[in-house]
Amino acid sequence: MTTVLRNRDAAAAKMSVRIYSTCPQSKDIEASRYLQAVADVSRWSEAAGCEGMLVYTDNGIVDPWLVSQVVLENTERLKPLVAVQPVYMHPYSAAKMVSSLAFIHGRSVALNMLAGGFRNDLLALGDHTPHDERYERTVEYTQILMDLLRGNEPVTMEGRYYQVANLRVTPRVPAELIPEVLMSGSSPAGLAASRLVGATAVKYPRPPGEEEAWVDGDPVGSFGVRIGIIARDNASEAWRVAHERFPEDRQGKITHHVAMQVSDSHWHQQLSRRQDDIVSDTSSGEPDPYWLGPFQNYKTFCPYVVGSYERVGQMLAHYIAVGSRTFILDIPASAEELEHIGTVFERAQQGVVA
Repeated sequence: MTTVLRNRDAAAAKMSVRIYSTCPQSKDIEASRYLQAVADVSRWSEAAGCEGMLVYTDNGIVDPWLVSQVVLENTERLKPLVAVQPVYMHPYSAAKMVSSLAFIHGRSVALNMLAGGFRNDLLALGDHTPHDERYERTVEYTQILMDLLRGNEPVTMEGRYYQVANLRVTPRVPAELIPEVLMSGSSPAGLAASRLVGATAVKYPRPPGEEEAWVDGDPVGSFGVRIGIIARDNASEAWRVAHERFPEDRQGKITHHVAMQVSDSHWHQQLSRRQDDIVSDTSSGEPDPYWLGPFQNYKTFCPYVVGSYERVGQMLAHYIAVGSRTFILDIPASAEELEHIGTVFERAQQGVVA
């Protein structure tokens, strides 16, 4: 992956991509081993050349700001991509977290602005705001948060959801440590919100040939994709690893079905309606690499691409060619897995430049 990020020539630089891994979740690991797991995945990600690492948030896992502190303590340059849920804290509190981490570590974080998450989590907190209005709220939240961090003048806003007057945050954040902002852009409301605040819209990609439904004319580099990758020298080995890591799980399918009944996520509903038949891809002789097995067994919330380095690299090259410059990977199983993924991105980069 490092090879891709170094951009060895001018042609490759025009197609440069940023890659984020994802942090392990506390619900999946014993408390006694969790800090070590976070430290390990942080170091693997940095060694592989990742820009940063997404740190989740929801009612059932530990606080992402505290986890991000662990990430910063165990790396030299990796950025925690902190998931920010407006229901959990005031925008001033989020700005204070960014400011404090910058002051203590001299490091930057990135922000993954949320509007939804798990619907039952929001209801448990007394939040009944409809889907599209939650994005309107996130726009106000993000505007206040970023204005505070830029610190050019006191912030005043009389919004529908937030009101502040002559507000500042200290310590001031140096200009070079102002965070990048990402936001879910898979629904029309999310895409509109990301454009309003100048965020990178993160989408869940569809198979090649269906990009009209999710690229939507976005400028090159203005959006990214959330995806899992399993690739090896040959497709059969990649699929063996994939099914070993994500076996069929009846209880998982039931949990997935129940969760989708209460979810108002546009993308999750679209994925749930899609059939996941593994069919032959006549262009390569491999099974179609686009795979929803982990999603349908409630193991993760993104599609996977599985196959040979060459075939998966072609698929990623297609996503780069239609304008994606940011990739957020699923939680890596090992440092070795990130090396396999790095090989895929090298192939993808070569294909796009060619």
